[in-house]
Amino acid sequence: MTIGSVQLDMRKSLARIRRVRIVPAALVFSTLMAGVIIGTLISRSVDAAPEAEEPVSDATPLSVPPAEPVENQFADLARQARPSVVSIFIPAARSQDPDPGERDFQSPEDFFRRFFGMPPGSAPPSPPRRGPGQGSGVIVDPKGYIITNNHVVAGAERIQVTFVDDEEEYDAKLIGADSETDLAVLHVEGKEGLKAARIGNSDATNVGDWAIAVGSPFGYRETVTVGIISAKSREVDSRARSRPFQKFLQTDAAINPGNSGGPLLNIRGELIGINTAIISRTGGYDGIGFALASNIAVETYNQIILHGRVSRGSIGVQFSSRQSPSLSRSYGAQGGVFVTKVVDGGPAEKAGMREEDIITNVNGIEITTGEKLIQVVAGIRVGTTVPIEVFRDGSSLTLDVKIADRQKLYPEQASVRIDGPDSDHVAVRFGITVQEISADQASQMRLDDASGVLITRVETGSFADEVGLQARDILVAVNRIAVRSISSLREIQADLKPGSDVAFKILRFQGSSWATLYLADVLPN
Repeated sequence: MTIGSVQLDMRKSLARIRRVRIVPAALVFSTLMAGVIIGTLISRSVDAAPEAEEPVSDATPLSVPPAEPVENQFADLARQARPSVVSIFIPAARSQDPDPGERDFQSPEDFFRRFFGMPPGSAPPSPPRRGPGQGSGVIVDPKGYIITNNHVVAGAERIQVTFVDDEEEYDAKLIGADSETDLAVLHVEGKEGLKAARIGNSDATNVGDWAIAVGSPFGYRETVTVGIISAKSREVDSRARSRPFQKFLQTDAAINPGNSGGPLLNIRGELIGINTAIISRTGGYDGIGFALASNIAVETYNQIILHGRVSRGSIGVQFSSRQSPSLSRSYGAQGGVFVTKVVDGGPAEKAGMREEDIITNVNGIEITTGEKLIQVVAGIRVGTTVPIEVFRDGSSLTLDVKIADRQKLYPEQASVRIDGPDSDHVAVRFGITVQEISADQASQMRLDDASGVLITRVETGSFADEVGLQARDILVAVNRIAVRSISSLREIQADLKPGSDVAFKILRFQGSSWATLYLADVLPN
């Protein structure tokens, strides 16, 4: 092999190497170019639609018109009502406001569970506290007076109110409350320019009239719903006891939790009811809501702002609310209210009234139903003596009956704040709310007798709280003086002075029995 042949072979080998390297590079280059071309075609096809001269359909493009309000009567009413409606918030824990039941109890624990709203099977805890709550209210006086439901604020240690277009939370003072109608009156200071709702006459409403509910359901402020008046003068049974002074307007305007205490308005924007309750299988709106008639609310409000509480007349008799007309006729009367029980020591008994008497007339007003009897008697000033006609043994006779205070005649039906408006002259404050104990309740609680009063609430930071009194304690004596009633407790309290030693004798249910405890301290100056 010559040098020339070797050089020739080397050139051929290099040429083959170059060809082998060029082929993959060419393949890579051609693939990239194909991708670029395909991508460009796809991009052009996607972007081609907006550039088309002809639309793809015959649809007309939409446009938003200028913002022009649609005028209607409901919109006007909503604008007028908003400034007079408030939202109410209970931020702090509070003692539960008890509502006693009327049934048999197997043990004192059962009584406390029902009395203080505890679930079956639970053990009585230390003084129960309720978490944050909310509701609504309506301004009825530009000076800052507000009507709401008692169950919204009952037992609250602090009440806060917010107004329309104002996020500031204002502290409100409880002026007074009435459990019989479930109404409460609040007062807010320091807020100027308030607008009061216009008061209507609930007696003028008719079934089928428009109804507008305003409030804060589930915390959604200034919510407006519309419906009609479905029925009038409805009574809603309470599991605890009857409430003869509650007469409701039934409406299908949506009312939900949080609406309580807010206004129900008529088509003129007038207040005709206070939204109070619903009937529901779900806990929410099911189409049946109830608003306390405004005429009842006005009467209750007026008494609270004047006297701090509501005073109603009573004569001390019981009767059936579902009395058949046949009952009176079988006793020879053509109508009236059949007396099933006369309260011992009450006005009716003192005047000579008996069981099976039939009340036909009170102070010149014919009595045809139990509802009418309650209405007439409750409206008579306490302490007034009036003629009452009864039918007995085939003849009529007239009895002179002195009207008594219903709350004092039936103290077991109401808790009374010892330091309330009736005790402004008292120099010291205990800070408790109490209730008298009936004989039936004493039996259910396994007490030897009904002496003493049941403490239903202890105010946080009060003297009673500091000394160790608790809700559910039974206050038996103060400074060795027996407490036999609410009035006797007030008399004892009135004799005390700041700086005095005070010793409480109480019964407290511990484990499975009542224990006697003695708690004492010095009244603060």
